[in-house]
Amino acid sequence: MNAGIIGIGRYLPEKIMTNLDMEKIVDTSDEWIRTRTGIEERRLAEDNIDTSDMAYFAAQKALEDAGVTAEDLDMIIVATVTPDRPFPSVACMIQERLGAKKACAYDLSAACAGFMYGIINGKQFIENGDYKNVLVVGVEKLSKITDWNDRNTAVLFGDGAGAVVLGPVSENKGILSFELGADGTGAKHLYQDEYIIMNGREVFKFAVRQMGESAVNVIEKAGLSKEDVDFLVPHQANIRIMEAARERLELPIEKMSMTINKYGNTSAASIPISIVEEVENGRIKDGDVVVMVGFGGGLTWGAIAIRWGK
Repeated sequence: MNAGIIGIGRYLPEKIMTNLDMEKIVDTSDEWIRTRTGIEERRLAEDNIDTSDMAYFAAQKALEDAGVTAEDLDMIIVATVTPDRPFPSVACMIQERLGAKKACAYDLSAACAGFMYGIINGKQFIENGDYKNVLVVGVEKLSKITDWNDRNTAVLFGDGAGAVVLGPVSENKGILSFELGADGTGAKHLYQDEYIIMNGREVFKFAVRQMGESAVNVIEKAGLSKEDVDFLVPHQANIRIMEAARERLELPIEKMSMTINKYGNTSAASIPISIVEEVENGRIKDGDVVVMVGFGGGLTWGAIAIRWGK
């Protein structure tokens, strides 16, 4: 039994903070932010919208797109490092709101690679025949752990949620291969104390190397070549890191998702948010081979090759 994505949805807060707005808060400039990160603006959730709210809104859309009811869900996995509170999990909170009474539910923490970890968690249960419908949500309210006085990190992050429903798909569709990894020795380069602390230089070096390597690895594991790849959806962390992964795959720029300019780095939410964008604008089509690749604090990384469609 092959597992694949049968439904997608996302939620983006209405409030937009542009680079010009950032100039009023910290010592930075629109030009500096754009040339170094690719970010022009980001979305920020209002005080009365928390992580579980965004996850719920995205999940509703994914269920509707999949034609699956909440009662049909067997499992809910939420990837986040910004839950409403340490417990109960965001997954349990949205299980109650959705009315997914028979679904087990839990959160996982793998930072910006969390969505990839969640997808592969769900894949195993479906392909083993244990479960049929698994909801995976990547969601972050990073604004609540961002130091708005730190110009090195304040300009990077945004809030949002993306969700997918995983289920059985036809024989030639679905997840073809994956790679998950971690290197705890790099934890000191990206972590949360009260706020996000990042050694940008070290994270950049790690990400440029790992994103490219992982993308190539999943193509090889799937028995494919670079020429077989139709589209790349990288974690939207930094345009230069994303470009490095694209160049490793020898893909033209029009075959890479770039939503960082509008939404910034939304951590675990960035890949599913981008997937929805590219499906809606027709750049990801039925039968396409899509590579998703991300990295994050931990340090963690993950990549997936999938043949799109049901």
